[in-house]
Amino acid sequence: MDTKNLIPLLAMPALLLAVEIGALLLSLPVQASGIVAFQDPTSYANPVIFIAIILAFTAFLLVLIKYDLKKVIGAVIGISIFLTFIYIFMAIVYAVMGESDLATVIVIVLSVLVTVILYKYPEWYIIDGLGVLMGAGVAAIFGASLDVLPVVILLALLAVYDAISVYKTKHMITLAEGVIDQKTPILFVIPKRRDYSFIKEGIGKIADGGERSAFIIGMGDMIMPAILVVSANVFLKGWRLAGMVNLPALGAIIGSLAGLVVLLHFVMSGKPQAGLPPLCGGTILGFLAGWALMTGMG
Repeated sequence: MDTKNLIPLLAMPALLLAVEIGALLLSLPVQASGIVAFQDPTSYANPVIFIAIILAFTAFLLVLIKYDLKKVIGAVIGISIFLTFIYIFMAIVYAVMGESDLATVIVIVLSVLVTVILYKYPEWYIIDGLGVLMGAGVAAIFGASLDVLPVVILLALLAVYDAISVYKTKHMITLAEGVIDQKTPILFVIPKRRDYSFIKEGIGKIADGGERSAFIIGMGDMIMPAILVVSANVFLKGWRLAGMVNLPALGAIIGSLAGLVVLLHFVMSGKPQAGLPPLCGGTILGFLAGWALMTGMG
């Protein structure tokens, strides 16, 4: 493997680790602020609701792509990003300042600012930097809102869905290409050369298998493993490394990185790959190993 590919491939595990560590850190203000995605974290209906929302949103975007409604696509994703940052900054600011009118104004200003930056200057390093914050924030909110078993079920179901949508129906490829055409910042972009510009060059067609100037990985591929990392750390008690991270969460981190290595092996074929099967599979196996080790110690 040449350096052109090696350095970007090493950057992907670094980004995944950044999202997971960021999610663990953000889970503290999320819990302190009382921001939750689900009222009952133990309900097995939660994974079904989560997937139903994903399916509905995906279907909506595919319709927009089919009818070439580019401005609507950009607006829908932009609003979604803005609302996501609202919740993330709300958790951080409220945890520091408490809930107040001033805190709310700060949350709105910060959310508007980062959303405008993403859309006015969607260069790859802006997308990746703010993507880490967004991915970590989303994972922190959902991880702190879902108990471990519902998360495991969710990850298993999403892995199956991702495989079907990429290899069989291929609608996820259509969705990814439609999003990339708009240069919408809901993925991570890892360039293969220093002078690469996402604004000027984009990515090209995903399905053609040709040489591209950058690797991409969906934000969801980074977020889903981090949800289990946070959930394990929030809902399971036991020995913690440096008093912060328990063994099941640590095992999930190691497992997710191992799953990413497997994914990157197949990515080198140049063909589109479903990221969640190896990522979720590795995360679940790592979590189980850490959980077994922790219970054995207990």
